Amino acid sequence: MPTQSKSDKSEPTKSEPAIWLRKDLLDTADLNLADFNLIFETTDAMIEVRERPIARTTTLRGTTLATLFYENSTRTRASFEIAGKALGADVVNLSASQSSVGKGESLIDTVRTLEAIGADILVLRHPLSGASTLASKYTNASVINAGDGMHAHPTQALLDLFTIKQHLGELSGRKIVIVGDILHSRVARSNIWALLTLGAQITLCGPATLLPKYFTQHKSDLQNVTVTTNLKTALSNADVVMTLRLQKERQRNSIIPSLSEYIRNYQINNDTIALAKSTAIVMHPGPVNAGFEISQEVAEGKQSVISAQVTNGVAIRMALLYLFATRTTDFPA
Repeated sequence: MPTQSKSDKSEPTKSEPAIWLRKDLLDTADLNLADFNLIFETTDAMIEVRERPIARTTTLRGTTLATLFYENSTRTRASFEIAGKALGADVVNLSASQSSVGKGESLIDTVRTLEAIGADILVLRHPLSGASTLASKYTNASVINAGDGMHAHPTQALLDLFTIKQHLGELSGRKIVIVGDILHSRVARSNIWALLTLGAQITLCGPATLLPKYFTQHKSDLQNVTVTTNLKTALSNADVVMTLRLQKERQRNSIIPSLSEYIRNYQINNDTIALAKSTAIVMHPGPVNAGFEISQEVAEGKQSVISAQVTNGVAIRMALLYLFATRTTDFPA
């Protein structure tokens, strides 16, 4: 896992205008504080649009959004489609099974084809890490990474952070606990980089076999990240508890003894959530396996903001589509 570039994370001076210069969104590690603030401010405006009696505008009329998914998806794909249509964009949805990929067409050829037919923004989900970065090099369209292998899922992280800000205010100094299959989670990775930029204190918790060694091997560079296998220690004084599902489809071998043992040691339920602050919120990127990583009672309880995460997913993606469609073309190489 690459470290963040300090030059990429530098905060612009206050005199610089808040404008969107980036061609693509490949990971949260590429964003600086000004980028996050601009995205969240734009999302606030999009929430106002969503609350109108007719929740649509024509702002992106003439813009073509293409979604290309090589993996199954419900929330991400649907929210991008809804976001694009709410802003007046033309939306083209493609899946690998319904495209020329089945005839042997490469990702690069598919991306070039989509640009040739007029795609301005390409939302790409792919099972291989780095696929979005590769695609971005072969198209002038803006590429938004909707999840690539175990690498990154930036829009999920952005909606997670926005949801935290909605409920708790600023993230700086907040204790954020991420529990579960962190090793295989692109959501966890994108959240970690974003949370570090915003000044949060991060605790990663799970079985040793599901914790990336990177975070213990680079302690000196990641002073705001704590790693533990003890759930009780992790949850103490937590402001946010984010639990992750066990990603069996990405596990080559069974790397936990049994589901019953995992549930006994790492499930977020009424007993374990009581170890966090009484004001703590509970999150999950979905899909939720209720009864495994989180109990049904907690998933639907008063501390849960899982439903708000799904709702905010549309507003965040509306904000990003707006920023990319209206950005200056004078972006950094």
